[in-house]
Amino acid sequence: MVRSMTGFGRSEKKLDGREITVEIKSVNHRYFEFGCRVSRGYAFLEEKLKAHIQKSVTRGKVDVFVSITDCEEKQANVSVNHSLASGYVAALKELKESYCLAGEISVSDIMRFNDIFTVHKAPEDEDAVWQSVKTVLDSALESFITMREHEGVKMKEDILSRSETILSLVSKVEEKSPETVTKYRQRLEERLKEILSGVNIDEQRILTEAAIFADKVAVAEETVRLRSHFDQMFAMLDSSEPIGRKLDFILQEMNRETNTIGSKVQDAQLAHIVVEIKGELEKIREQLQNIE
Repeated sequence: MVRSMTGFGRSEKKLDGREITVEIKSVNHRYFEFGCRVSRGYAFLEEKLKAHIQKSVTRGKVDVFVSITDCEEKQANVSVNHSLASGYVAALKELKESYCLAGEISVSDIMRFNDIFTVHKAPEDEDAVWQSVKTVLDSALESFITMREHEGVKMKEDILSRSETILSLVSKVEEKSPETVTKYRQRLEERLKEILSGVNIDEQRILTEAAIFADKVAVAEETVRLRSHFDQMFAMLDSSEPIGRKLDFILQEMNRETNTIGSKVQDAQLAHIVVEIKGELEKIREQLQNIE
């Protein structure tokens, strides 16, 4: 199934005394790129989040935001750095005496220096935290992938529509290309009659020149290969595997064949058709840039 590289998913749940929110968003990128922001104290989740998401996402710039809030009071111990506290007290006394400041030094004065306090919380059970976060992550991931697939369906429809337009134009090239040789032969005969008035014209020479011209402007090989590339693309669009990079390569080959056809055609109408083909291929390229 075709998936877009653009997507968004969000889930919020209350599990094991924690309120957990997970948001996932992505944009197109040539490779898989992962960015993560988690609540303070939960950095150990980052690698787990990346590894889990990579099982479902192979391409795109993915950003994940995880918020974890404790809903239940947990035991915590606060310790005081007495050495640092005594240093602050001594400094305050020195300031008071040196500048004849009024008032007494109080606990509230010391509390302003929060670096003398250290809060010790019970260590988190990392496995338990991960299992809770993973549950919320999977819910967000489901919404995220659904959105990618929904956009992918629209992109596939557009690509198929434009492909049919291109193949119709290729049919016109195949139909009109032989006419170019016939017209060339007619013009050659008329020109020779005009130049060699009253002199017999060598029909074999005309046939030879026409054959050389036909070989020069023949585009049958290119149109056959171009159709073959479209067959490959159609098969890939029905694949369940990530296909973005493969389609990029096939499109390059399509452009190469189209450019060769453009260099061979000698007719203004055919040249215009080739320009139309290039325009449709460019629009397909824009879609492929956002396919996983």
